[in-house]
Amino acid sequence: MRALMNKIEQNAALDRVGDRLQRAVQSTLRPQRVRDLLHGVWLGHPLHPAMVQVPVGAWMSAAVLDLLPGQRRAAATLIAVGTVSAVPAAVAGLNDWAALARDQRRVGLVHAAANSVGLALYAGSLAARLRGRDGMGRALAYLGLSAASAGAYIGGHLAYKQGAQVSQSISELHLMADEWKPIGDLATLPQRELITREVDDVSVILYRHGDEITVMLERCPHQSGPLGEGEVQEIDGHACVVCPWHGSTFRLNGGEVVHGPSANDQQLLPTRVVNGVLQTKLP
Repeated sequence: MRALMNKIEQNAALDRVGDRLQRAVQSTLRPQRVRDLLHGVWLGHPLHPAMVQVPVGAWMSAAVLDLLPGQRRAAATLIAVGTVSAVPAAVAGLNDWAALARDQRRVGLVHAAANSVGLALYAGSLAARLRGRDGMGRALAYLGLSAASAGAYIGGHLAYKQGAQVSQSISELHLMADEWKPIGDLATLPQRELITREVDDVSVILYRHGDEITVMLERCPHQSGPLGEGEVQEIDGHACVVCPWHGSTFRLNGGEVVHGPSANDQQLLPTRVVNGVLQTKLP
């Protein structure tokens, strides 16, 4: 399976389909607030993994009930719930997928294909059950569960091996010593301008607004974009930094994500001033 997944990551032939689908998704889900909703900006972490718990839970429960006598109606109800709830979960997943790197999109395309086969099989299972063909319905359901399980394995590879939609910056905290470190003289910090510094080889950005000073990890949580090269914009009365790669936007006074594709907040570091020197440390 490892060799197969590596081949999928490197299979450029998938780009012909993936690039067209990406353009279609981006043109369809055009309003920023719709994309932010589907990314899970309001939730503070990606929405898609949370939404898939409903169809997966419903389908797994139906698989157990199909083994028990007298549970045909309950099993059919659960399959209907799973089939209906899989559609919005898939939309959220496509929204996340369209903002990934090319090698991640290749794996995500196969993940989506496996889940689409599973969804089609479950829809067929529900139709068969409604016609009274319970044996056919059970067979299609178990085939659908197999396809969805394969999709879940591929999704795990996408998230845990390729790091799709997980914070790309937070691991850098492990490189920092747990002690206060000087990062510059307070008097030399300009107002309302991004400055890049390093703390134990970890890149951070500094932003001063009056007496308030922000020290934030510089790598964007989404795809490690350089926030230090980003633009500062005022959104809803808050100064925000916009990632130059994909447009993820974070409040400089709190680190909260304002616009996706990142659904994760950006990590801030505590600060103090000692003898006119700005210091920072692990949170």
